[in-house]
Amino acid sequence: MLDIMIKRKKSFKILLIEDNPGDIRLTKEAFKEGKSDIQLIAVTDGVKAIQYLNKEDPFSDATTPDIILLDLNLPKKDGRQVLQEVKSDLNLRRIPIIVLTTSNAETDIIKSYNLHANCYINKPVDYDSFYTIIKNIEEFWLSTVILPSTI
Repeated sequence: MLDIMIKRKKSFKILLIEDNPGDIRLTKEAFKEGKSDIQLIAVTDGVKAIQYLNKEDPFSDATTPDIILLDLNLPKKDGRQVLQEVKSDLNLRRIPIIVLTTSNAETDIIKSYNLHANCYINKPVDYDSFYTIIKNIEEFWLSTVILPSTI
């Protein structure tokens, strides 16, 4: 029997698609205090997210993220549209997308999973709970899960 050694990554690129400056700041702070080496890139609307992922101007030097954190309620192009576009793209569909949103509407949850979100997390409003969620994301998605290679 052949043993296969899986190499764990030591640094990660996370694309945060979020329009709330406070949530961007909290997410950056929470990941900064974590165990993993994380490069967090934030874009504030769905159009910029798709431009970033497709490496279009002004993001021609962008790197493909290991994970996407996606808010649903975004300006210009909402998170549902972003999710659908990413999961329909053969070059991007393997990137895990964590929906992190204030919406707890059953229709949003069902639609997100139907569009192949990898998980759906209701964003808490208080700092301690938000911090705990980010730590849990880091522990599970960056320490436990084996992620696919970036493109």
